[in-house]
Amino acid sequence: MLDALQNVLVTPAEMTAIDKAAADSGIDSFTLMRSAGMAVSAAALRLFPEALRFVVLCGPGNNGGDGYVAASALADGGADVAVFALGKPEALKGDAARAQRACPLSVQPLIAYEPQVGDVVIDALFGAGLARDLPEEAYETIERVSEGRIPVIAVDLPSGVDGRTGEVRGTSFTAAHTVTFMARKPGHLLMPGRVRCGALEVFDIGIPARLVSERAGDLRINTPAAWGSHASALDPATHKYRRGHLGVLSGGSLSTGAARLSAAAGLAAGAGLVTLVSPAEALAVNASHLTAVMLREIRDTEDLATWLKDKRVNAFVLGPGFGVGKKARDFALMLCDRALVLDADGMTSFEKARAELFERAANSGGRLVMTPHEGEFARLFPEIAADAALSKIEKAQAAARLSHAVIVYKGPDTVVAAPSGRAVVNANAPPSLATAGSGDVLAGIVGAHLAQGMPAFEAAAAAVWRHGEAGTRAGRGMTAETLIENIPPLP
Repeated sequence: MLDALQNVLVTPAEMTAIDKAAADSGIDSFTLMRSAGMAVSAAALRLFPEALRFVVLCGPGNNGGDGYVAASALADGGADVAVFALGKPEALKGDAARAQRACPLSVQPLIAYEPQVGDVVIDALFGAGLARDLPEEAYETIERVSEGRIPVIAVDLPSGVDGRTGEVRGTSFTAAHTVTFMARKPGHLLMPGRVRCGALEVFDIGIPARLVSERAGDLRINTPAAWGSHASALDPATHKYRRGHLGVLSGGSLSTGAARLSAAAGLAAGAGLVTLVSPAEALAVNASHLTAVMLREIRDTEDLATWLKDKRVNAFVLGPGFGVGKKARDFALMLCDRALVLDADGMTSFEKARAELFERAANSGGRLVMTPHEGEFARLFPEIAADAALSKIEKAQAAARLSHAVIVYKGPDTVVAAPSGRAVVNANAPPSLATAGSGDVLAGIVGAHLAQGMPAFEAAAAAVWRHGEAGTRAGRGMTAETLIENIPPLP
C-alpha cells in the first residue's frame, strides 16, 4: 500500500486529520498505536542486535504511547529495557495512557537517565507535531545523549525537529534511524531536519491509502511521478526544429562563462537548438568557445524585438553573468510572453522594481520560472523571507503566488512551487552540487524543458531532479562542465 504514498508529503496538521478520519471510519486507534510501537521495536532489534540495553524515552503524548508499546515488545523479546518519562505517566490520556498501563516495566523520570556504554536510545519524546521549543529536561537529556555518542532511533521524527518546517527547536536528537508512519513529513526532507533523521523508514500501520490521499495537500517529493507524464514531449527521435529553440543571453566580455554553461546544459538536456545571445563586445570570446551552440549578436531592445519576430525561438534563459540593471529588466519584460527562466542577475535587477515584473507575468500568458538561492530570495521577496513562522515550502508557495511565477527555491532541500500552491521538495541532490556554475547548469536544463513544451512547474521540477541525478553521476570531484556531461536522460 505504501507504494501509492511513497511520493506524498503530509504536514503534521494533515496527519492529525488523517488519524481522526481513521478513527471516525471505525479503525481502532490503539491498534494503530500498537502497530507503530511494534514497528519501532522491530527496527531496534534489526539494527542494533548487539545493544546491551534499550533505553526508551517516552513523552507526554501519543509519541510516548508508541514508546511504551515498543518498550513492552522489546522486553517480551528478552531485551534489557529501561523506560524514562518526561512528565507524570499518570497524567497521560487516551491510547497513550492505555499503552503505559500495559507496559510491565517501571518508569523513571527523564532527568534520571544517565547514558551508559552499550545503550541504544529510542526517542519517543515528541513526534512530528512539535511546534515549540523543547522543555529544559528534554534539552538536557538530548545534550547528554549527544555527548555520550549514544545511537538513537527516533519515533516519527527526532525530538526537537519541527515536522512542518524542519527547523530545530533549540536542540534535537541526531538519529541513526527514524521510523515514521504512513507518509513522510516536511521535516524529514527540509534542512536541517533532514540530516537529523538518519536513515528514514516509512511504515504502514494500517490506515487505508484512500484516507491519506484524500487529506493530503498538493505537496510531494520530487520524483518522476510528479512530472513523468509530460516527459513524452521530450522525444529524442523527433526533428530538431520540433524540440524547441532556446535562447540564452550572455553578459559582457568578462562575464560570458555562466551563460555558456547554461547554453551547453540546455543543449545536453534536449533542446533542439540553442542560441547564445551576445553583445558585440563579447562575440569574439563567445565564438571561440562554441561549437553546436549557435551565436547571435543582440545589442539592445530593438535587436531583441527583431529576433522575437521568429516565433520558433520559444524559450529563454536570462541572468547568468548578464549584469544587473536596466538592460536586464528591459529584456526580461520583453521575454515574459514566451517561456523565460529568470536567474541570478536577472532576478536581482528587479529587487527594487518587482511590481512590473510580477504584473507582466500575471498578464502575459507566458511561462516564467525564477530560480533564487537564499540570498536572491531574500532580496526579491524580503517580507516573505523575514517571516520566521513560514517553512521553506510555505515561503516558496507564497513567493509563487505573489509573483505569478514558478519558484525554484534552491538549496540542499530545493523546493519547486507553482502559483496554484502545488509544490515538490527535492531529495536527490548530493552535497557536491554546491560548486561554481552548478546553478547556471540548472537554469539551462529548465530552459531546455520549457523549449520542448513542458509546463513551467513540470519543467522546473524535472530539471531539479535531473540536476541532482547528474551530480550523483559526476561524483565528488565534479565541476559544472562535468555536471553537464552527466545529465541523465529523462525516465
